[in-house]
Amino acid sequence: MATLSTQTIALAGLAPAYTAAAGGGDKCEVGDRNFLHVKNGSGSPVTVTLTATATVRGQAVANLTVSVPASGERMIGPLAPDLLQNAVDGLCGIGYSSATTVTVASLRI
Repeated sequence: MATLSTQTIALAGLAPAYTAAAGGGDKCEVGDRNFLHVKNGSGSPVTVTLTATATVRGQAVANLTVSVPASGERMIGPLAPDLLQNAVDGLCGIGYSSATTVTVASLRI
């Protein structure tokens, strides 16, 4: 599992760098201004799963899933800490139904 470097968008502009999605999943920083940009280069949809860590009245909150269409992309966020922040490392776990031809960037505005 790789930890994605968060890139900050600035007034001067940002040309984001994309990383190949790891087959075992990735991790990224969370925050109310953080989000993921996922690009799917395959001919089939890919499901991105963000691991929820929150509980409500002792019941675990379901993981967040986002379908990225074939040859499409999705902006996912904001990555709210109260929903997604792991207590051990402070990061959000990210899983992919297939990592082949998927690239991802962790961004902060």
